[in-house]
Amino acid sequence: MAQNMIPHSVLMHLLTYIRTSQDVDVLRETAEWIIQQLIEADVAHQIGAQRYQQTDTRITQRNGYRERPLDTRLGEMNIKIPKLRQGTYYPHWLLVNRKMAEQALTAVVVEAYVNGMSTRKIDRLVSQMGLDGIDKSTVSRINKELDERVRSFLERPLDGEYAYLWLDATFPKVREDQKVQSTALVVAVGVRMDGRREILGVATGASETEAFWTEFLRSLAARGLRGVQLVISDAHQGLKNAIATVFSGAQWQRCQVHFMRDILTHVPKSAQDEVAAEIRTIFTQPTRRHAEEQLKRVVEKFSKDKRFAKAASILEEAAPDLLAHMNFPKTHWKRLRTTNPIERINKEIKRRINVVGIFPNRDAVIRLVGAMLLELNEEWMTKKRYFSELSMAPLVE
Repeated sequence: MAQNMIPHSVLMHLLTYIRTSQDVDVLRETAEWIIQQLIEADVAHQIGAQRYQQTDTRITQRNGYRERPLDTRLGEMNIKIPKLRQGTYYPHWLLVNRKMAEQALTAVVVEAYVNGMSTRKIDRLVSQMGLDGIDKSTVSRINKELDERVRSFLERPLDGEYAYLWLDATFPKVREDQKVQSTALVVAVGVRMDGRREILGVATGASETEAFWTEFLRSLAARGLRGVQLVISDAHQGLKNAIATVFSGAQWQRCQVHFMRDILTHVPKSAQDEVAAEIRTIFTQPTRRHAEEQLKRVVEKFSKDKRFAKAASILEEAAPDLLAHMNFPKTHWKRLRTTNPIERINKEIKRRINVVGIFPNRDAVIRLVGAMLLELNEEWMTKKRYFSELSMAPLVE
């Protein structure tokens, strides 16, 4: 019955992913939250009143909780079963008919993050699990709070200053106007002055245009993003223009990995390894002055060989943007010179969106990716700082 709630092919792809993935905390935590909400509603129906509510129909009082582990394909969940002063409460619909309940619950959580959930569909879930007495307002609240978790994260105020900002895009497939299109999904990652890293924002647009990037960056600024000293991205012209417009005082670091790919397209394939090795000697210099001197030597060498004349011109023009990271603390250089920190996030995003294949709309993309990034951001908050506070001190000064 659970399979009737969403298209069979989508459900099977997602359930296969859930069974094999080692990183399903978002789905597990959401499933655990839904179960707890349904238990609370069920016990309120049994005793005749909501928590702290005074009614003529109340027959007893709550008396704390007892915890019960629940093993599911999403992982172990910790369920809190309410205790009563008179009588007992036991969620037979969940713990007796576990297989049926788990199948229905897995389906609804998957659909909640991929296709969105209607009140009617959650109501159907409740019926499939054998629950009685859950009113429409409870169902509506569950539906609303699922989306609110992601929305509150993506719209939260950005307090303090963020010295570094990484920007990048990926392109999930979305069904729009009765056809499948690649949609730009952009992500912003920042590092605060205390050295902690955060997911700052996510947005979707029809394409990666200057207008879209400008709107996205302005939305970050409106939420409080300030103090940006260095922005790291690829050389997309629209993005560069948007950075200059919104963060006019910030320096821009061109991703060295993207640059290397671009410049090698202007070099004969037989000589690409040689050219790449020469360029890398620039990036390994101990100071910016040494790097600039080495860059000049490499440009002179390339200019003498007509095969590399175009590459020499490109390298010379890009010099300031390739070496911008060297104006910052040396211990930060390795992470500042490329978009690798955000590329790793995009790789994980792609892994998850590839499971879905084609999203029904852009909201579905934000719902799934936003949930994933919410979890990642919380994980960062509990780990050690991305850069030490001591190494960030010169930026504060």
